[in-house]
Amino acid sequence: MQKPVRIIGAGLAGSEAAWQCARRGVAVEVFEMRPVRSTPAHQTSNFAELVCSNSFKSDTENTAPWLLKEEMRRAGSLLMAIALETAVPAGHALAVDRERFSEKVTAAVEREPFIGIVREEVTAIDGSDAVTIVASGPLTSDVLSREILRLSGREQLYFYDSISPIVEADSIDMSRVYMAARYDKGSADYINCPMTKPEYDRFLDALLDAQSVDTKDWEDLNYFESCLPIEEIARRGRNTLRFGPMKPVGLRDPHTGQTPYAVVQLRQENLRADSYNIVGFQNHLKFGEQTRILRRIPGLENAKFLRYGQIHRNTYINGPTLLRETLQMKQYPNVLFAGQISGVEGYVESIATGLLAGMYAAALALNLEPLPPPCATAFGALVNYICHADARNFQPANITFDLLLPLEEETRRHIRDKKQRHALVCQRALAELQSWLDSYASMFPPPQSQFHLGERRVPTI
Repeated sequence: MQKPVRIIGAGLAGSEAAWQCARRGVAVEVFEMRPVRSTPAHQTSNFAELVCSNSFKSDTENTAPWLLKEEMRRAGSLLMAIALETAVPAGHALAVDRERFSEKVTAAVEREPFIGIVREEVTAIDGSDAVTIVASGPLTSDVLSREILRLSGREQLYFYDSISPIVEADSIDMSRVYMAARYDKGSADYINCPMTKPEYDRFLDALLDAQSVDTKDWEDLNYFESCLPIEEIARRGRNTLRFGPMKPVGLRDPHTGQTPYAVVQLRQENLRADSYNIVGFQNHLKFGEQTRILRRIPGLENAKFLRYGQIHRNTYINGPTLLRETLQMKQYPNVLFAGQISGVEGYVESIATGLLAGMYAAALALNLEPLPPPCATAFGALVNYICHADARNFQPANITFDLLLPLEEETRRHIRDKKQRHALVCQRALAELQSWLDSYASMFPPPQSQFHLGERRVPTI
């Protein structure tokens, strides 16, 4: 007899987890508190809403982000299939029309016969009978955070994350900018706003003098290092922005034939191409200050802002102390964690843990033993980090080659080229992934249901 499966949160991880249960014939209930209760960052009640950028990072073959996405594609990820259908031009990166993406994910999940949707806030977690996936995301409500704290018995960890501004396309002065991709990799899909040294210095001075949003007494602004607000980066030195989000290298200006002193890049936000986000320009400035300072960027002198930069609190647990390699709690094996709350950082990483948690929950619901992925895969590397990193200094992580199992010493001695090494790491990962997927498929009675975009399928049990 199947145990009940409940998923808390219909974000990236929760939506993917629900789909993975359903495609194995396991019924699941998904609890989503929006629109009954909203969050400081969400704007809709749709599932899998992207609240920061619209980029799923590099899709260049044999990079670490590509490997993780490729593993998900081969594992039958719903969200990766929809990301491909809603992709917008972004050079070598995979970026999506965020509205169409979340709308299509919502439609696919809602029409799935094995998935029931409950629009209410969860305030308690039963770790005994039901299999529960906590995928409530970095914006977990206070009451649910206290319930997680009760289960874990340990201090909750958190960091602050930020959102980049979005400008209206028609308000960009195209005579002052140019289209290009860094090092001409991919198509010229980014709008580049070049700056001279005097323009950069004036912009930097204005940024350093800008007023930030007032910090509450209880807040301790513990920023995640890869999502630092631009004003925090600027305080580290006058050239830190030029080596960060404003790096001009590989972006030669065709108007002058020269590489600018600094560059601000804009990435297309949707398929209509009527809006662009300012890449890497997350900030914690007052809205009026953002208008004043960002309009100093060449081409944005008359910019109309559809969304200002913001900052919000991201909650996550101490995975190394709490989780097994199957994302189950050590103390409560029927409770699993997925998404950013589990201790990963990034859209793709969140979807990946949701996919894995869904596979594990389906096995648990049928009284089967979950099978962790091989360490040599990107899946395995990510989970290994969550469960075995230094618990005293645990920080959320993106997928990188540093997390992946290195090649044997003899191979490393004979192959010095880094790209060749990375290609071998990816080949090994995908080979071991297929063996794992085959083993997992044999655990469930055939035929397994398949995903066809835009079609309502008949469930098979």
